Amino acid sequence: MLTDEELDRVCVVLVRTRNPNNIGAVARAMHDFGFRRLRLVNPYPVAFEDARSAVGASAVLEAAQTYRNVADAVADCALVVGTTADMSRTQEHRVHNVADGSGLLRSALASGGGVALLLGSEKTGLSKEELSHCNWIMTIPMYERAGERHVSMNLGQAAAVCLYELVRDAETAFLTPPFADATAADLERLTELLMQLLVQSGYDQRHPANFDEIQLRQLMRRMRLNSQDAAMWMGMFRQMLWKMQQEKLAEEKPSNNAGASL
Repeated sequence: MLTDEELDRVCVVLVRTRNPNNIGAVARAMHDFGFRRLRLVNPYPVAFEDARSAVGASAVLEAAQTYRNVADAVADCALVVGTTADMSRTQEHRVHNVADGSGLLRSALASGGGVALLLGSEKTGLSKEELSHCNWIMTIPMYERAGERHVSMNLGQAAAVCLYELVRDAETAFLTPPFADATAADLERLTELLMQLLVQSGYDQRHPANFDEIQLRQLMRRMRLNSQDAAMWMGMFRQMLWKMQQEKLAEEKPSNNAGASL
């Protein structure tokens, strides 16, 4: 079972949730399994206000925080895991079933980092841009029937299954890495610095097909950097940017003899 300190390092993030009953169901599942940190990204205002009156999880809902975007909601987390039932959206990510994925989540918690579990809108799930903030994807295997595009669970049910798998006893032995994983905020800053470097070098003009913010963000997460790695890369990127900017200024600076008369 997870300790109270580990439970407090898990954030459940609902993205563009429409139905107050679903928000309430997720909050009740969190309450029942000991989780307390609920975050909502662009919730429908009426749905959120109606959900606050849900019985049985008022403490979770009262403490819930709202954010404008996924990047802000997961900025303090070292591991961000998305959930999906539509496997056609997972080409750029590693995918784990909920049982295996929960073991990896427990391993991350054992290392001391914060974890975010993302659940998307009931209507569309997580978009490609929202998934780009994830280190990997977790899915709940479902019985497939002929003729169905894809099967999925109710949002509250899916959250309950994921949270149960996360708290149940496991015999898996975990190795604690020497450094904590880089936070989502670190990876987002690295992505921004990399884009600035590519613009400064002209790469964005020569290879526009590869200059895509979503692809670069996914690339950063596939590298699985720890906090020390992220700090080193940021230092190198900043130094390269500074050097390139200085060279550009030197090229643009007029010569001391320019305009001199004989």
